[in-house]
Amino acid sequence: MAEVDLSALARARGGSQRLAGRLARPAGEGPWPGVVMLHEAFGIDEVMNRQVERLARAGYLTLMPDLYSDGGARRCLVSTLRAMGSGRGRAYADIEASRQWLLDQPDCTGRVGVLGFCMGGGFALMTVGTGFDAASSNYGMLPKDLDRALADSCPVVLSYGGRDLGLRGATAKLESALERAGVVHDSKEYPSAGHSFLNDGEVGPRVLRPLLRVAGVGPEPEAAADAWRRIEAFFAEHLGGPVDAG
Repeated sequence: MAEVDLSALARARGGSQRLAGRLARPAGEGPWPGVVMLHEAFGIDEVMNRQVERLARAGYLTLMPDLYSDGGARRCLVSTLRAMGSGRGRAYADIEASRQWLLDQPDCTGRVGVLGFCMGGGFALMTVGTGFDAASSNYGMLPKDLDRALADSCPVVLSYGGRDLGLRGATAKLESALERAGVVHDSKEYPSAGHSFLNDGEVGPRVLRPLLRVAGVGPEPEAAADAWRRIEAFFAEHLGGPVDAG
């Protein structure tokens, strides 16, 4: 995995003064479709890094911007969450800078998707109409004005947990809004899963992990395997695969 400096692109769009990203390339020769991956509220850790590598193995040039680059998680968490809810803030410029960086790469096909988990899933829902070719929101918070957010949406694949009490009813609300907007979508709620079920390990400060387990937050391998299968099939349909450059 490589480190990418996105600062100049972000600053030019009114985003973070300093923006770092993690990039994973698929094996073999491209070009490949690109994906901007958006991390959970706890920020980038080894679990999130493995998610980037997983998507790269599936054939996608995958870039994960660190939305906490300009100050760290403690200073940026609250403002970033507020931005997600309001639809305004430098995080959106940072996400667009990441999309543009991928488009500028010679080994990108020119089709770019967005995929997010938790907080990142909320941002994915808020950016479905901003130029991405496909989106995947995984237990992301719903936009306050769903119909407005989804009015010009690209195709969307959604995965939520039935035991995620903070997002109870989210799947049904999203399905209804997407159908009203005429957006191609694939949505599924997993009864056995809670929040963060797509992770392959626990996240967050160790002191909080026992509480998170009690709240049903954490891995659910069976549901995760099915969700990844659906995401990869959906992205293959709407983003395509590697193109023989020769």
